[in-house]
Amino acid sequence: MSKSNLSNGAQPDFAEVVHLITAARQHAYQAVNTTLIELYWQVGAYISNKIKAAEWGDGVVDALAKHLAITQPNLKGFTRRNLFRMRQFYEAYQDDKIVAPLVRQLPWTHNLIILSQSKHPEEREFYLRMAVQERWSKRELERQFNTALFARVVLNPIKVSPVVTLLHPEALNVFKDSYIVDFLSLPEQHSEADLHQGLLAKLKHFLLELGRDFCFVGSEYPVQVGKQDFALDLLFFHRGLNALVAIELKVDKFQPEHLGKLNFYLEALDRDHKKPHENPAIGVLLCASKDDEVVEYALSRSLSPAMIAEYQTQLPDKKLLQAKLHEFYLLNLAQEEEV
Repeated sequence: MSKSNLSNGAQPDFAEVVHLITAARQHAYQAVNTTLIELYWQVGAYISNKIKAAEWGDGVVDALAKHLAITQPNLKGFTRRNLFRMRQFYEAYQDDKIVAPLVRQLPWTHNLIILSQSKHPEEREFYLRMAVQERWSKRELERQFNTALFARVVLNPIKVSPVVTLLHPEALNVFKDSYIVDFLSLPEQHSEADLHQGLLAKLKHFLLELGRDFCFVGSEYPVQVGKQDFALDLLFFHRGLNALVAIELKVDKFQPEHLGKLNFYLEALDRDHKKPHENPAIGVLLCASKDDEVVEYALSRSLSPAMIAEYQTQLPDKKLLQAKLHEFYLLNLAQEEEV
C-alpha cells in the first residue's frame, strides 16, 4: 500500500515529522540547560552563604574544587575559577526577582559574558532580555558588546515621527538610532551603490544587525504610481509588527527633503502592496550622519510612520560611549535627588 501510494512519484510530506523532532530536541536542550543553570545557582548560593557566615574562606573553595576533581573525575565545570563564578552569578541576581528567571533561559557561556562585561545592573538586564528575545549565539552576543549596543540605545534612542508612536509604539523597541555595518569593509568614500550592493552581499549579517523577525522582501523593489516606475532601495517585512518596512539609503548627511521620497514610498506601499491584515508600512531612512535637531524638526510634522537612523562603517569608541553613559547616569541621579 505504501509503495503504491508513492509509486506516482509524489514526495511524502515529512516536514511535520522533522518539525516535531526539532522541537523535541530544542525542548530537551532547554530542559538540560535550565537544570544546569539551576545547579550553578544553588552551588553559588551555598558558597556565598558559607563565606558570608564566615564559615568558609576562599581557601575552602580551592579545597572543594580539588575534592570534586578527585571524587567526581568525570564532572566538568567545577574548577576553582568556575566555583567563584557561580558565587558571583548568584550574588549578582539573588535580589532581582524580575531578572533572575531570564538567566535560566540562557546558556552558561552567555551568562558569563553578560556578567563579566556589563558595568551596571541596567546593562545586565538589557543584554539578558535581548539575548533571550533575539536568541543570539555566543558570537553574536559578543558582537553586541563590541558595538556597545546598550550605550547606543540608552544615549541615542531612535528618532521617529509622532505617527510611529501612535500606530506602532512597540517599534521603539525594535529599531535603533544607529546600525553598525563594519562587516561591509566600506572605504571612507563610498557610493550609494557600494552600500546597497554590500548590504545585499552580506544580507545575513545585515539581518542580524536589524534584529529578529525581519524578513527580506526585495531590493530595488518596483513601485509604480501613475505611469511612472520607481525603485525602493530595500523592502523588509517584520513579523512582530506585522508590517512592511521600507529602507531608503543615503550616503550623505540627512536632509529634510530626503523624507519626502520615503513618505511617498510608504503611501504607495499602503495603497497598492499592503495586505488587508497587515499594519501600515514603516519607513527607515538610513543615512551616513544626521543632525538630531534637524531630524526632530523634519519628523515633527510628518504624517507617515517614518524614522531616521544612521549607519556606521566602523565599531564605535567603546571608552567614549562608556564615559558618556557614566555622565548620563550621574545627571539622572542628580535630577532624582533634586526631586
